[in-house]
Amino acid sequence: MRSNRWEELSADELSVRLTALDGHEVGLVPVGATEQHGPHLPSGTDTIIATRLCELVAERTGCLVLPAISVACSFGHGRVLAGTLSSTPELVASTVREYADWAACSGLTRLLFVNAHFGNGAALSVATDHLRLHRPDLRAAYVDWYSATPEILAEVTADGDDIHANRAETSVMLALAPHLVDTTAMAGADDADRTEGLVFRYTAEALSTNGVTGNPSQASVALGEHLVGLAVTALGELVERGRVEEPPLVAHRPATVSPRPRPVAASSAAAKGPT
Repeated sequence: MRSNRWEELSADELSVRLTALDGHEVGLVPVGATEQHGPHLPSGTDTIIATRLCELVAERTGCLVLPAISVACSFGHGRVLAGTLSSTPELVASTVREYADWAACSGLTRLLFVNAHFGNGAALSVATDHLRLHRPDLRAAYVDWYSATPEILAEVTADGDDIHANRAETSVMLALAPHLVDTTAMAGADDADRTEGLVFRYTAEALSTNGVTGNPSQASVALGEHLVGLAVTALGELVERGRVEEPPLVAHRPATVSPRPRPVAASSAAAKGPT
């Protein structure tokens, strides 16, 4: 079976696939992070989840999956807990714009950035806002897998709104990459959400004793498989809709206004008036 991963396809293969859909293919870009995920999950958790969800959607829809953005906006995890690498929000926004620009050179003009890390939201919003104004020839948007549907969001936030390495995220990793989950550490990793009522924002070491927010001890493969199924279905529907979507209205452009005729210069005699 031919690959759906951009980096595994030749220039000719990509050209054929993109030409066949006449500019209507949707490409998925996994957007993750490299950051501490408590004592039981790997630092690449967000990237692993985003990438695998995109691959599963591609298996279902035949869309393309571009290389993941794996070091993103992780300022919220601070510099104390080991494992975190971060870009600035400005750099992530710039990277998203460059992805769209360069993908368009190959004929892929519809991109959906599939995000798995809450801290990326601002950069993704800025970047796609820029693209919709300055590149109207492109289609770009982002979606957070963890809020793709109300049912997913309800499960993800069941043990606290400030989610991190919690019941749901650990469950998804048990379903997608169980060999990377330390189940022994998971059992004692629960830590409360301490953000309620706070006026200001703080980094992880001021909010969590071990980098976790939530109850990973409650995670299960069954819940993970359920959430993965919901996310893949929701994302697959976005791909199918995105392949045919056009703006609801034709872009309004200012009407061309004919320049006003310039007055003819009066002769010197006329300019003087009657004598």
